[in-house]
Amino acid sequence: MKERIDLWDSVEQIPGYTGASDGFRPYMDLYLLEDAPQPAPCVVVLPGGGYCFVSVENEGSSICEMLNAAGYSAVMVNYRVAPYTYPCMVLDAQRAIRTVRYRAAEWNVDPDKIGTIGFSAGGHLCCMTGLLFDDGKPDGDEIDAVSCRPNTVAPCYAVTTFDGIATHGGTRQNFFGRVPTEEEAAAFSSENMIRPDAPPFFLWHTATDDCVSVECSLRLASALAKHGVPCETHIFPYGGHGLGVAKSDDLACRWTRLYVEWLDHYNR
Repeated sequence: MKERIDLWDSVEQIPGYTGASDGFRPYMDLYLLEDAPQPAPCVVVLPGGGYCFVSVENEGSSICEMLNAAGYSAVMVNYRVAPYTYPCMVLDAQRAIRTVRYRAAEWNVDPDKIGTIGFSAGGHLCCMTGLLFDDGKPDGDEIDAVSCRPNTVAPCYAVTTFDGIATHGGTRQNFFGRVPTEEEAAAFSSENMIRPDAPPFFLWHTATDDCVSVECSLRLASALAKHGVPCETHIFPYGGHGLGVAKSDDLACRWTRLYVEWLDHYNR
């Protein structure tokens, strides 16, 4: 079933809403399994685009369709980007997780099996969902009162760090709306944000990515290992950036099978 729903019912409810981008309101496209015999696991998909646009087809709908074929429900989030800045995109992603969990019974989804996956800048946002989560907010509506902690996290060729040497400058600029201080950049670099209750991570990258350095995934994998957070990491020897399901790449295309096998392990 494919259906589009707004993350908030009215603009008055949207935190930080300004009416920018011709009044854009963040929303989700639902790719829910029909007639599943029992509540299905679900993955919240966060496409990339450098926080200046959202790649809804290459890193959104195609990923949802892949997940459906593997037996997973999915939702694709079209979150706010520039001129919106932090925390708007993080709040949108958190709201999507909360909404799926809140409506789990209605959507035939297992509320304890909700993952996130993100690509490039969406991979940074995916990291934020796995490192900046809460058990619910007391000052919002019924959806806000629900936990936004994902059960699994999969940043793909992700901008995991805002360190000036390894980061993607445009993504960092758009996230903050300006060049951040060194302290600000470090505070939102995933390798510095690891918490012991973080969910398991799945990472993949290509060694020859000339847009987002493979150093991003390597740093994050090392930090997760040091903190004892489960992490599976795949570095493919060649391939570019923005591959999506990577059907045309004879090595990187393996990531979908590896990811689904990893998901299956945590969703038994």
